[in-house]
Amino acid sequence: MSDTPPVSGLIPGIARAFAFLGGVSLLLGAGVTTVSVLLRWLTDQPIRGDFEIVSIASGVGAFGFLAHGTLTRSNILVDSLTTWLPARVNGVIDAFWMLVWAVVALWLAERMTIGALDTLSSGTRTIGLLALPYWWAVAIGALCFAITGLVALWWLPRLLGMQR
Repeated sequence: MSDTPPVSGLIPGIARAFAFLGGVSLLLGAGVTTVSVLLRWLTDQPIRGDFEIVSIASGVGAFGFLAHGTLTRSNILVDSLTTWLPARVNGVIDAFWMLVWAVVALWLAERMTIGALDTLSSGTRTIGLLALPYWWAVAIGALCFAITGLVALWWLPRLLGMQR
């Protein structure tokens, strides 16, 4: 049983790409914040709608890291009660909880997809200066949860010792 994900492959590559894009989104939010603060300091005029832009960029950025966190199994693990068990038993326990996570992530992806479609059809927008439509941000979150669920499913045969 391997706890280290491979460096190549479709599923790990997608997870890494989304983590990269999540980082880009967070950097964009940080850049908007920096420029807005500087403009406010120099001209008393910040970037119009900076709070809306930063909140959406932060949310999209956080979603982007979900699949990579699952890929690297860097989520919270509590194994203080099972460390004495054989590795095979721990693998089965880990696989069970990874399956639970996969089901939850895929269910959230489905719910967010419905939410994105509803937000698109209703024309819902952010409350603020820019009144940005945000269906696309919800759709990105749904996609990130779907990829997270796939990564969790990818782990199952590895945790069960069926694949290396």
